Amino acid sequence: MDSLLTKDNIQKWAPVLVLLALVLFFSLVNPNFLSVRNFARIAISSTPALMVAVGVTFVILMGSIDLSMEGSVAVCAVLFATLFGALGGSLAGWGWLAIPGAMAVGAIFGAVTGLIHVRLKIPSFMASLSMGFVGIGLSLLITGGDRILVEDPLFRSLLTYRLGGFPLMAYVALAALVAGWFIQTQTTIGRNFYAVGGGEDLAHASGLNVSRVRVICFMIAGVFYALGAILAVAQIGIAETVTGRNFMFVSITSVVVGGTALWGGAGGVWNTLVGVLIVNVIGNGMVVIGLPSYVQDGVLGLLVITAVYLSTDRRSLAFVK
Repeated sequence: MDSLLTKDNIQKWAPVLVLLALVLFFSLVNPNFLSVRNFARIAISSTPALMVAVGVTFVILMGSIDLSMEGSVAVCAVLFATLFGALGGSLAGWGWLAIPGAMAVGAIFGAVTGLIHVRLKIPSFMASLSMGFVGIGLSLLITGGDRILVEDPLFRSLLTYRLGGFPLMAYVALAALVAGWFIQTQTTIGRNFYAVGGGEDLAHASGLNVSRVRVICFMIAGVFYALGAILAVAQIGIAETVTGRNFMFVSITSVVVGGTALWGGAGGVWNTLVGVLIVNVIGNGMVVIGLPSYVQDGVLGLLVITAVYLSTDRRSLAFVK
C-alpha cells in the first residue's frame, strides 16, 4: 500500500482523481450534469481548446513556452474561411483544400516563431508573445474587422452530426490527439522534445541539433493551432479576429493542471486531455449550478497555483524565474 502512495504516483494520478471528484461533485449538486447531452456540451467546448493545448504541450515538454496561439488561431481561422469561400465554399467541391492550407499556414507561423527564438536568441515567451500580436494584426488586416461566415452544411456537420450522442468534431479531435501521442512517443523528433526538456546541455553534448528540434516543435504546435482554429470555426460558423481569444489562458492552464511540468521533460498529450476536461468540466459545472463566470476564473487560477506548487521540487530551484 505504501508503495502505491509514493510522491510520483500521487503526482501522476492526481489530475485524474481531481477530474473524477469534480464530476462526482457536480453530479451530486445537479443530477442534470450527469447526462449524455451535457457531456456532449463539454465535448463541444473542449475540442478546439484540446487541439491548441496539444500543440503547446510539445513546446512545454521541450522546456520552452509558446504564447502565440491566440494570434496563430486568428490567422489560421480567417485564412481558412477566406480560402474556403474562394474555393467554392463547400467541402464537397474544392473547399476541402482550405483545411491543409490552414494547417500549412499554422506550420509556417510556428516556424517563424521558432526561428525568431533560436536565430535571434530571444526567449521563447517573448518571441511567441510578439508573434501572437503579429497574428492578431494580420487577421484584422485580412478581415478589416468583419466576420467571415462559413455556412456549408457539410462542414458544419462537424458540429451538427451526432454519433453516439457526441458531435463528429469530438471524434476528429480524438483522432488528432492520437496522432499527437504518436508523434510524442513513436517518433525520433518526439523523443527529442523530452531530451531537450530534460537537459539542453546534455542534449547538445549527445550531438542533438537543439535549434532544429526547437523550430520543428514550434511548427508542429502551429499545425495543431490550425486544427483548433478549424474546429473553432466549425463550432460557431464564423471566423474573425477574436476567434483565438482566451486560448492562451485555457490551453496553458490545461497543460499545467493536467500534470505536464512547466520546466519540460515530463508529461504528455494524455495529461493535457485530462487537463482540458478538468477546465471545461469546471466551466460547465458552474454554469449548471448557476455560479457566475468570474468564480470559474478564480477557481482555475487557484487550481493552477496548486498544481504548480504540488509538482515543483523547490529544493532544486535556486530562485524563481
